[in-house]
Amino acid sequence: MWHESYDEMMKMIISMFRLDKYRPRKDTNNDVSFESHIYFDDAFKDVKGSKGRHVNEYAEDLVEVIREVYNIFNEKDSCIFRESPPLPCQSILHTPYGGRLEYILPNGNLLMVHFKDKLLIRHKKRWSQIMYLYYILGWRLTRKYFKKFEQGGDESELREKMMKEKDNTYLLALDGDTDFQPYAVMLLIDRLKLYPRVGAACGRIHPTGTGPMVWYQKFEYAVGHWLQKTAEHVFGSVLCSPGCFSLFRGTALMDDNVMKRYTTKATEASHYVQYDQGEDRWLCTLLLQQGWRVEYNAASDAYTNAPQDFKEFYNQRRRWGPSTMANTIDLLGSGSLTSQRNSSISKPFILYQILSMAASILGPATICLMISGSLSFILDIDPNVALVLATVPPVVYLLLCFKLKSDTQIAIAAVMSVLYAFLMIGTALSIIGAMVEQQTIWTPSGLFIIGLVLMNIITAALHPKEFHLVIYGLLYFISIPSGYLLLTIYSMVNMNNVSWGTRETGVHVAAPPPAKAITQRILQAKCCKFLCWDSGKVADQNGQLPETVVLANEPKVNPNLTSQDNNRNVELCSHQSTEQNFVTQLQKKSYDFPLNEDFLVKEEEDFWRELQKLYLEPLAEDKEKQKKITNDLKELRNKVTFIFFICNAMWLVATFTLQAIGTSVTIKIPKSNLNLTQTREYLFIDPVGLMFLLGFASLLLIQFFAMFYHRIYTLIHFVAFANTESKTEKRQSDDGMQIPDMLEIELKDDKYFDTFLSIENPAAIQQQGQETPV
Repeated sequence: MWHESYDEMMKMIISMFRLDKYRPRKDTNNDVSFESHIYFDDAFKDVKGSKGRHVNEYAEDLVEVIREVYNIFNEKDSCIFRESPPLPCQSILHTPYGGRLEYILPNGNLLMVHFKDKLLIRHKKRWSQIMYLYYILGWRLTRKYFKKFEQGGDESELREKMMKEKDNTYLLALDGDTDFQPYAVMLLIDRLKLYPRVGAACGRIHPTGTGPMVWYQKFEYAVGHWLQKTAEHVFGSVLCSPGCFSLFRGTALMDDNVMKRYTTKATEASHYVQYDQGEDRWLCTLLLQQGWRVEYNAASDAYTNAPQDFKEFYNQRRRWGPSTMANTIDLLGSGSLTSQRNSSISKPFILYQILSMAASILGPATICLMISGSLSFILDIDPNVALVLATVPPVVYLLLCFKLKSDTQIAIAAVMSVLYAFLMIGTALSIIGAMVEQQTIWTPSGLFIIGLVLMNIITAALHPKEFHLVIYGLLYFISIPSGYLLLTIYSMVNMNNVSWGTRETGVHVAAPPPAKAITQRILQAKCCKFLCWDSGKVADQNGQLPETVVLANEPKVNPNLTSQDNNRNVELCSHQSTEQNFVTQLQKKSYDFPLNEDFLVKEEEDFWRELQKLYLEPLAEDKEKQKKITNDLKELRNKVTFIFFICNAMWLVATFTLQAIGTSVTIKIPKSNLNLTQTREYLFIDPVGLMFLLGFASLLLIQFFAMFYHRIYTLIHFVAFANTESKTEKRQSDDGMQIPDMLEIELKDDKYFDTFLSIENPAAIQQQGQETPV
């Protein structure tokens, strides 16, 4: 989480409480336990007049959301008694990285909220992922086995048990606004349990929101999952398991050159693009290179908020585009070695990816050719003149992007997108008009358009719950120049901009303090946390803290001190706890949901300090180095843009030359009418254009047949999984009274009725629409 809105947080927290309530049948192999962790980036701020750090308004909202949702589920579980029990006490802790909340959910599962302080620990998404990878897999999972080994346990037996637990430990990566149902998670778990070499699996992502930009993305996501993801799954392996909803196997993440290499600090310009702009894509690249398979499960649905603003959409894709290209080139560059290690990555699959990459690179020139054909027909002008007219606007926009600010570039792109949309409508009408005028559909462009429309309709029909998305296909079609021409230019020219681009607040981020100040702040936090040892002596000369006995919600007593010293320290710490900091701040915020101050054990303190020292210390500001990286990023941008420009220019020049030479180098095809009767007229087609059209059509056909196979594959898996699952069994209270089913409870006057409905009935939320779940 970072800057999610209140409603977005509500979606995520409700989803976590659904998981807490969910219980698989005990007579199946799906006996699982859940544990939820929220990593809240850049959660702290300074407040004038207060020595301690405070959490920001987003973190306060999260605490309020958890309190509200806990009340809802608490009331539901106690509705038979017609009285809501008081909310239980939870814990709030100081930590070396900031602070932490620990909640025990109504059905016993654990929810931890980790508030990150950028002055204490490295911020941004990839470093949050490194935090939870090492904390969950390196601390919570393996620590108990090392302790048993130290106590004299059998090494081989403990190693075998640890490997088995690692193999059956799965991490569900989520964004802070993702909404999902328990069945979606269980479907992904089922895939990983069935196939040991599957290192990650992702589900079908549905963008939510309102407005034209969201409608465009609904069809874009649909086509991407219907055709591209399924083709990768069937013919090889999925290249990107998105960070908003993906399940990873613990063993795969702990493999050689995966988690360790994922901690690599960006030191070169290309690293900033590949490592930090698309961290989920890079993590999957590492898994594939180590021999793990990544899969796509179409029956596992998740809903996430999509950018509703044109500017935010362009900035999001400005990150995704270059990162996707960088990781694909990295994977193709090691294709020979990867195909040896990974049985899912064959050489034909590598060839398929090369062709897809070539089609992406030549996309801008292809759009220009399509626009030139439209201009030629509408204005009745020479094809070469039309090609020049179609090429000038994007070239001018390319030059302007090098001179203007990002916001101005996006504003110009928005205006040009509207103009291109009208032109695309003219393009569709021109193709239809050409078929009417020539009294034939047997032209390459006519057959291509008709085939494309039919293929999309058939594909949507094979996804009956999503068939309505074809309505947005028209908007997607008229937005092709914006999405594949202008956006490509904007992404390439702004590759040197490595900021996140979305959910920005415009607040200036201060440079982290020097390492000495960071250490001092950590020690200061520990002083407030651990009851003032030995007359205020917090640490020895080596910075080591004295060992303490930690009991939750009870006074902390140092056994090395006298009773009089301990009483004095308890009194002093009681006084310190009243100081204004994030603990007292959140305790006041959660007034009817008690947050008792608790403390980490020394072993965990040492773990976080060591992890911070190795990988997560805040990056000190180095102006000279930053200046060099800025220049390197611009140089990289210039090289990539030049290559893009040359490739597309060569394609356009070849087409222009063939058109200028005339019919001597064109392919002559006899013209047929609608009755397939040949006439004495001929169609003249340049061979370059025909070959590219056939190549693009071939890729679409490959994806279409892969989709058809994947549909059958998904149906078999879903039916097999459904036979092992049942509706949540009715629970019995301690006195034997049966709690009624959720759907029988009279909650129609409650604003959360729809939410309750969706908890028991996963299909209900889809029937109601994919908007806010409350």
